[in-house]
Amino acid sequence: MPVSSSDDIRVHAVVAGLVQGVGFRYFTVMTAGKLGLGGWVRNCYDGSVEVEAQGERGKVARLISALKQGPRYADVERVDVTEIPLQELKPARHGFPSFGVFYER
Repeated sequence: MPVSSSDDIRVHAVVAGLVQGVGFRYFTVMTAGKLGLGGWVRNCYDGSVEVEAQGERGKVARLISALKQGPRYADVERVDVTEIPLQELKPARHGFPSFGVFYER
């Protein structure tokens, strides 16, 4: 399975502010799923939310824009984004990449 198309990117993002206890992980999974992105999201001990997402550059940019807004009760102070190396995405059901929640950390 090829890693990606030439327009694909992978990013690591840390979202700071009031982003835990407000449905931020669910919001991220739903948004990334609608965009067809692969990756994961998790809460961090310091109160931030960490995200890795991979897919078409424009769709990843749309996810980052959504992260800056967050769900209704979130208060996003900042989103720090770093581009990282692409990884092979294993297809989930129906052949689409999966985007999930990690619960450790």
